[in-house]
Amino acid sequence: MERNRSRTDVIAAIGLAIGGALGLAGTFVPLAEARQILWGIDGVGIVVACVLLTLKYFRLGSDLAAAGFLVFGIGEALLVSGNSAGVAGSAPSFAGGVLLWAAGLMMIGAAGVFAAWIRYVGMFAAILFAVTAARMHLGEPITALSSPLPFFAYPFLVITFGGWIYTLIRGNAAGDGVGSTTNR
Repeated sequence: MERNRSRTDVIAAIGLAIGGALGLAGTFVPLAEARQILWGIDGVGIVVACVLLTLKYFRLGSDLAAAGFLVFGIGEALLVSGNSAGVAGSAPSFAGGVLLWAAGLMMIGAAGVFAAWIRYVGMFAAILFAVTAARMHLGEPITALSSPLPFFAYPFLVITFGGWIYTLIRGNAAGDGVGSTTNR
């Protein structure tokens, strides 16, 4: 393994990749049971990745990034908790989960540990998810499959995951010394 990549970085990258791929796939699967399985696996991958990234950035001294990953992971756990209720039944946990996603993405972006393009895409996704959550909290009948939002927010989230994965695999992509670690 390369010096700038730890085992936990690789596991986090795999969790994000699984989360992004299966999360998007779930939005296109017409069978509810298959969607729930895909989203369940997706959620576990993202929670595992967020826990590992929380520890990584805390150890590196970026409390804001660490807290952002913690908040994002809590939001994902809230989404997973409602997944088995189906799309309509999970709306309350979805509203809370995407609001926490938005907060976590903003915190991670504000921390400055990733390249600017990754931070901006993530913050744009955060805005879209915050709008989705606000509309849901105001009583609009929105689900995880509603269009235009949140449907068109997901690709920006997956692009952000791609940027995080790139940073984990490449090491110091942001140029600030935070993205590289030694093997642990």
